[in-house]
Amino acid sequence: MTHVELLQNMPLFGGVSKEAIEFLLEHMTTMRLAAGESFFAEEESGTAMYVLEQGEVELVRNWRDKPRRLAVLGAGDCFGEMALMDFQRRSATARALTDCEALEISVADLHGLYKRDLEQFTIIQMNMGREVSRRLRAADEHWIRAEFGRDRPADRDSGFLS
Repeated sequence: MTHVELLQNMPLFGGVSKEAIEFLLEHMTTMRLAAGESFFAEEESGTAMYVLEQGEVELVRNWRDKPRRLAVLGAGDCFGEMALMDFQRRSATARALTDCEALEISVADLHGLYKRDLEQFTIIQMNMGREVSRRLRAADEHWIRAEFGRDRPADRDSGFLS
């Protein structure tokens, strides 16, 4: 399987043309981090997102002066996209749990694709939005279960939380 085919099988690049992926590959940087190193830290400004090709990454957020694990990501997952979408600081730290290899996609890389092929840029943006939406749904489910228990009794009445 070629690098392009591998990326096309990842959610971030679903529906993206071979030519657009090849264009991005020409500009992307491959990051190799050892276990324990961080791709970025909470509260940093974000100028790139990452597509994990190998290894595991944990997303950690500080809460009440303690690190809290939000997620563990594996090959094929992307992270860091929120800062590119909303232009806010990083909401969490992304730390390698194992030795990792990831593609770094910078704002400049995406802007280059925007100038070259607006349709393909839009597909990637939509895929990023879908990924953020999927994570929001998972976070909502986690919160509901933590707050109201596994049976979700509030769902049984009107469908609204009281």
